[in-house]
Amino acid sequence: MAYDETAYRRNAGDEQTPADPAAYRTGSASTDFRSRRRDLDRDDTGVRITEPVPEVSRRGGDDGRDRLGVHIGWEIVLLLAVAAIAYLLYRLDPASLRRPALDTLLISGAALGLLALGAGLTLRAGVPNLAVGPIALAASLHFAENGDQGLVRGAVPALAIAAAGGLVAAVLVLMLHVPGWVASLGAAMGVIVYDQLRTAPVAIQGTYDPADQAFYLFGGFALLAVIGGALGTVPSIRRSVGRMRPVGDPAARPGAGAVFPVLAALVLSSVFAAGAGILMAAKSTVPIAPGTGLEWTGIAFGAVLLAGTSAYGRRGGIFGTLLSVAGITLFLDYADRRTFDIALFAIAGATIGAGLLVTRLVETYGRPLAPAGFDEEWTGASQGGDLPETWTPSASSASRSSDQWDLGPWGSGR
Repeated sequence: MAYDETAYRRNAGDEQTPADPAAYRTGSASTDFRSRRRDLDRDDTGVRITEPVPEVSRRGGDDGRDRLGVHIGWEIVLLLAVAAIAYLLYRLDPASLRRPALDTLLISGAALGLLALGAGLTLRAGVPNLAVGPIALAASLHFAENGDQGLVRGAVPALAIAAAGGLVAAVLVLMLHVPGWVASLGAAMGVIVYDQLRTAPVAIQGTYDPADQAFYLFGGFALLAVIGGALGTVPSIRRSVGRMRPVGDPAARPGAGAVFPVLAALVLSSVFAAGAGILMAAKSTVPIAPGTGLEWTGIAFGAVLLAGTSAYGRRGGIFGTLLSVAGITLFLDYADRRTFDIALFAIAGATIGAGLLVTRLVETYGRPLAPAGFDEEWTGASQGGDLPETWTPSASSASRSSDQWDLGPWGSGR
């Protein structure tokens, strides 16, 4: 790594500049110098770079910068995959992509899309809500039993209870500062108890048919997905939303700035899940069977990971969620028409596995580029803040370093 004298001096005429360059070796950096270092990419790459600028807050887990090229490339791959599945479905049954079958397909996509939006929002906020699947099933059962009272009376109580449950989970996470996935898993167990109180499938009581609003429902999901993805690329928004993502000690409290993002993420994700369950029940032609709903949690998070959202929650694309939801929806319909009889848990596991590979892809190629001339051999500093005891500059670094010292106040170049 080449030492740049400007990184260690306040200005060219600073009288306090040490006369010996050895003062910058391990353990000898001054407190003032440490306070001036800027951690550019500490938790993204494990490499610490120093610049003579004030330190920035890293409470969001990164400094907000990202490379979108890998996301754009992956979204092109997803687009091609969606087109291929749609072509296979059309060849199998051309009527499947025409109304009225298309309406059912769009409603299914909107329902899965709402689940994915809830999962993605909480993942980006650092509090993944594992209860989205059980909440969706509970809302389906409630709407099936009360749909005959009208859409408002059948849907509003389910949405309100879901919002209240998300609020309770958020308060628990914030007050105790515990991982969101643990709190939401406990909430999921409680919702599953409600789901399994039924001993037989529940017949649909209402007559509400969302087919006439199918395009609007799917369009609304698509708009939310694209806007959310675009907002996630804004550095300040990404840092603000992700304040619960651990940096350093994971048990350290994040401060008051994390309150609103956690509340909004858990409440909205629960409401989205309830809305998804209502759509599932409204479009269903068979009774709603009791179960756990965890398979839908798996599919939702699998769709988000497959979309290009990192499992760490800090990176994501723009159109990925829309494309992954469209692809999974088309595949589910294709598998049903081909009578593949694939368990939803198997599909959930496969999408999560593929999504983890995508996470490694975007984390590897989505990190910011190191500045020109930066030597990444200095990696130990990301943990302790100083150079490791056994660190020695490489030959190329040493040659560059000697040139730098010759030009500085300690060399003959002055």
